[in-house]
Amino acid sequence: MGVATAPSGAGSGADLTAPGTTGPDPAVLDRAHWLRAARETAEDLATDAVTREQAGKAPFDEVARLREAGLLTLLVPADSGGGGADWTTAYAVVREISAADGAIGQLLGCHYFLSWSALSFADSARATEAVQRSTRKPLLWGGGLARQEPPLRLTRKAGGYVLEGRQSYATGVLVADRLAVRGERTDTGEPFAVVVDTARPGVRIDGDSDVFGQRLAAGGSVDFDAVPVAAGSVLGSLSADEEVLSPLTAFTSPVGRLLSVQILLGIAEGVLTEVREYSRAGQSLWHPAWPVGSPSDPRILTLHGELTVLTRSASALAEQAVRAVHGGLARGEDLSYDECAEISALVAMAEAAASRAAQESTTRALDVVGARSASSRLGFDRFWRNARTHALYEPVGHRLRDVGDYFLNGAHPPFVLPA
Repeated sequence: MGVATAPSGAGSGADLTAPGTTGPDPAVLDRAHWLRAARETAEDLATDAVTREQAGKAPFDEVARLREAGLLTLLVPADSGGGGADWTTAYAVVREISAADGAIGQLLGCHYFLSWSALSFADSARATEAVQRSTRKPLLWGGGLARQEPPLRLTRKAGGYVLEGRQSYATGVLVADRLAVRGERTDTGEPFAVVVDTARPGVRIDGDSDVFGQRLAAGGSVDFDAVPVAAGSVLGSLSADEEVLSPLTAFTSPVGRLLSVQILLGIAEGVLTEVREYSRAGQSLWHPAWPVGSPSDPRILTLHGELTVLTRSASALAEQAVRAVHGGLARGEDLSYDECAEISALVAMAEAAASRAAQESTTRALDVVGARSASSRLGFDRFWRNARTHALYEPVGHRLRDVGDYFLNGAHPPFVLPA
C-alpha cells in the first residue's frame, strides 16, 4: 500500500547482506517477507475499509485475513512454530495495517503485546506452555493489563484461583480466543497478569459498545463470574514496586506504548494517502480552473506540505524510539533502571508527536477535499474518528508530564501499561 510518508523501517533500499558475507541475511529476508505480507493484507483491507467500518460488525473476517497471512504468530519464536520476527518488524507491520484500517491495526497491536507479555511476565515453563498453546492453532489475544478501578479480584482457592469482577472496555474481546487481564490478589493486593480462555464458564462478554471510532477493534467489556483459573494461567506480577519490578520487566511499558505510536502514524499516513489520490482526480475548491494538486493551487500545496512535514517529523522521532527499544531488548538482563527510564521518556515523546500528527492530519486533510469530505460514501471521517478515539483512550497529557518530570527533575517515568 502506498503511503505519503515512509513507514517505519520499511524502506526498499534495506541492506540484505549479512555481516562478513556476500549473501543475503536471513533475518532481513524474513523482515522483507513479513513487510510484504503486511502490505498485501493492508491493500486487501483498504479495498472495502469504508463499507466494513460503516457496517460495524465484529471483525471475524478481518482476523481470518490476518491469520491467513501468518501475521498472528509473527513474534512467536521460530523454534516454537512462529514467525521468529522481532519488535522492529512487528511495529512496521502494525503501522502498515493501521494505514489501511486503524481499528484492525489496533486489534493486531494489542494481540502482539498481550501474547508477547505471556513471555515477559511468566516464568520459563509457563511461558513455553502459553506459546505452545498459541501456535497449535494461531490464537488471537485480547484484553488489557492497564490498571483499572475497581480492579478484578483474584482469590486463591484449592488448586488455583477464582477471578471475579468486570473488565472495562478493552480491545479485541469480541473476537479473542484468549484474554489477558490484570487481577489483584484479594489477600495481598498484588496485581498479576492472568490468562483466561474466552470459552470458560463464567466469562460473559458485553459487546454493546457505542464508541464513535475504532469500531472494528472489537472492543467491549467482560464480566468474570467466579471464573476458575489454573495456577499456571497466573503469569506473573505487575507490581510497580522496584523490589518486584526488574528493569527488563519494566521495559514492557515502552515496548507496548510504542505500538500506540505506530497506530497513530499509520492513521496519519493513511489519510494523507487517500486525500492525495482523491485530490489528484478532483478540482480545486477555491479556483475551479486549477486541478487539485497542481502547482497552480498554492493553498492546497501548502497544506499538503505542512501535514507531510508534521507527519515525517513524528516519524523520525518514532524511528529513534524504535531503535532505542530494540537496543534495550538486546541488553536483556543487563538493562538498567536508568536506561529503561531514558528509553521510556523517548517513547513518551514519540507518543506525543504521533498523536499531534494524527489528530492534525485527520482534521486538516479534510480541508483539502472541502465540503465533499462530509460525504459518508467517501469515508474520510473514519480517519478522524479513529485517531480521536485512540487518543482519548491513550491521552498524551500524562506522557508530556512524564517527559517534563524526567528532563527537569530526573524522575523515572512510571510503569504504565497501554490501555
